Amino acid sequence: MNPMQQMVMQMQKAQRELQKAHAELEAKEFKVNKAGLVNITVLGSKEIVSINIEEDGYELDNKEMVEELIRDGLNELFSQIDELASEIDEKIAGKSGGLGF
Repeated sequence: MNPMQQMVMQMQKAQRELQKAHAELEAKEFKVNKAGLVNITVLGSKEIVSINIEEDGYELDNKEMVEELIRDGLNELFSQIDELASEIDEKIAGKSGGLGF
C-alpha cells in the first residue's frame, strides 16, 4: 500500500471515529439544576428533554427569576455540549473543525 492510500485510509478511519463520537454525544443527556428551582435536561443534539420547575417557582413573584434560570440553564448546557464536541474533534481529528491533514 502506498503512502497516499495509507493517508486516505487514516482519514476515513478518523472520519468514522468522529461520526461515532458525535452520534454518542448527541444521544447523551446533560442536566443542570439552577437555584434549586429549575431542573433542565437536554440531549447532546441540543433537543430539550425536560424542564421541571419546583413548586416554589410557581409563585407569580418568581416569574422573571424562573425565566432567567431557564435561559441561563439552557445556555450553560449548550456551552457544555459545544465544549465537549470541540474536545471530541480535537482528540480524534487533531484540531477543532478539521481532520488535521
